[in-house]
Amino acid sequence: MSDKDPLVIFTPSGKRGRFTVGTPILTAARQLGVDLDSVCGGRGICSKCQVTPSYGEFPKHGVTVAETALSEWNAVEQRYDDKRGLPKGRRLGCQATVQSDIVIDVPAESQVHKQVVRKRAEVRDITLNPSTRIYYVEVQEPDMHDPSGDLERLVAALRKDWELPDLTADLSVFKTLQETLRKGEWKVTCAVNLLENRIMHIWPGFYEGSIYGLAVDLGSTTIAGHLCDLQTGEVVASSGLMNPQIRFGEDLMSRVSYSMMNPGGDAEMTASVREGMNQLFDAVAEEAGIDKTLIVDAVFVCNPVMHHLFLGIDPFELGQAPFALATSDAFSLKAKDLDLNLHPEARTYILPCIAGHVGADAAAVALSEAPNKSEDLVLVVDVGTNAEILLGNTEKVLACSSPTGPAFEGAQISSGQRAAPGAIERVEIDPVTKEPRFRVIGSELWSDDPGFLEAIAGTGVTGICGSGIIEVIAEMRLAGIVDGPGLIGSPEQTGTERCFLDGRTYAYKLWEDPETGQVISVTNPDIRAIQMAKAALYSGARLLMDKFGVDAVDRVVLAGAFGAHISPKHAMVLGMIPDAPLDKVTSAGNAAGTGARIALLNTEARAEIEDTVHKIHKIETAIEPRFQEHFVNASNIPNSVEPFPILNSVVTLPTETFNTGSEAAHQGGRRRRRRS
Repeated sequence: MSDKDPLVIFTPSGKRGRFTVGTPILTAARQLGVDLDSVCGGRGICSKCQVTPSYGEFPKHGVTVAETALSEWNAVEQRYDDKRGLPKGRRLGCQATVQSDIVIDVPAESQVHKQVVRKRAEVRDITLNPSTRIYYVEVQEPDMHDPSGDLERLVAALRKDWELPDLTADLSVFKTLQETLRKGEWKVTCAVNLLENRIMHIWPGFYEGSIYGLAVDLGSTTIAGHLCDLQTGEVVASSGLMNPQIRFGEDLMSRVSYSMMNPGGDAEMTASVREGMNQLFDAVAEEAGIDKTLIVDAVFVCNPVMHHLFLGIDPFELGQAPFALATSDAFSLKAKDLDLNLHPEARTYILPCIAGHVGADAAAVALSEAPNKSEDLVLVVDVGTNAEILLGNTEKVLACSSPTGPAFEGAQISSGQRAAPGAIERVEIDPVTKEPRFRVIGSELWSDDPGFLEAIAGTGVTGICGSGIIEVIAEMRLAGIVDGPGLIGSPEQTGTERCFLDGRTYAYKLWEDPETGQVISVTNPDIRAIQMAKAALYSGARLLMDKFGVDAVDRVVLAGAFGAHISPKHAMVLGMIPDAPLDKVTSAGNAAGTGARIALLNTEARAEIEDTVHKIHKIETAIEPRFQEHFVNASNIPNSVEPFPILNSVVTLPTETFNTGSEAAHQGGRRRRRRS
């Protein structure tokens, strides 16, 4: 294969390679190790290898995908479509062949190892005050002496028995009102939205069931939803999926660019994320064993770009200074206005955004963790593809965002992958022998435990997810395998043959499969990607500390999947967060999702957060001169100028700096070229 062959890029894995014209997509996926299912041997029978090609300009990937990038729809695909139906835009990976550069999304249902979306519902005491409640009433029957309508008598009964105000009703209620009243012999149960004073649904007789609401964290990489019983507040089901917009770009600015460079691109991404939402709703309803029409309320939190794309607003202005939002206010809409398949009259609430790149997800974190109510100075870090950072106490709260990119999610990493069974998630390296041990998702055994190979026989070791890559690099730093500037040493310098030459630099072999010989390693480009991501994160936090006039914080709260799965020690060894006592670094889990649940179950919290966001001061990192200075310093592991005294009292960081022969020759060549 040559550099002139078409480039095939797979999302969400980010894996790419060049293949000759005519190569089936399934073949390309297998050669790159992409997780694409197939059980029929490529005969177009099983349909498990369904993929979604994307067309247009992709500045992030440096490609323009033509409509003719894949072979034409063929008879096998048509036969399958006629018999079982293929979703719009899908192709069979075994039938579609490469014709020119192409971006291919592998949907969740086509992946062998299903994604683990680590955004669980955290245990939290929440005051129960939902938007919609259930009321049982007995309605006066009509007679010739009282000509009022059925709705008027129902409203009167609700006012008399429950002291509710005068109510209106949705059209769907009018359509069934008379039949339901008579079927229930004038005894009915009503679901009433108390924010709008509106009857949403009626059941004949006494309804013994419940009604439900959804709290949804719409992230740029993942979407997580928690189905809550509005009568008890209990989380009855949780589910998540990869954001289908990933095929348009892994980071937010790539999606904004896609919208700018492809007419109708914003509408395409809006349709994609709404379709993903409905898939998520199907999953949580199925898990809970309920009908989706019992879901009457939903709360959404998301970053500004996702906020606009979800609402169907072109994010063009968010791609350029001054990063203006169409609106930063909270939104209340009908679910059907967003093409969401819930109760016909279900309502939705979207939390307010704080500023251009600090969105409703950061507002939800502020609602969950309440830094404005903290007596001590707390730093709250919610890390995803875009990091939201809050610093504050009862005096004031500052906020900023940092573009960390997808490296923390396992993307842009040579052996990286999303969290799924078989992915390395925990790592330890012996500082003397330099030998690693690790755990993979789906098994409690470490790699050096008896029975490990048998325990992972179903999946094998498939790659490294975000938590694994963070831990392995921190462990490599502690073991003296990688130096402060981020360079991996040679076998002679590190004392281990696990370090091997990989181009001009060295890589560290973490695992070699005894049967297949597959090698999972950490390369210098991997370390560079993590260095850039963690430097952006630290710089944002340090900039807020500058604005607050402090050099230290009292405590650090790690939010999101990152916070739930990374040890404070490893985060600090990398220099992701400021120096702090390890016992003062805690995890809040999915704080944005928790904030969404609070807003769902307690409508007073909605007014509270709408007031709070107006008092949070946004710092724009793009125009702050010191951000770049902090970024350069934070590129070192852990930092080139910050002393980290608390960390150094807990661990001993090797002081040697590597300059491998290949890298030295490369640098010498650059110096000679400059002199000439």
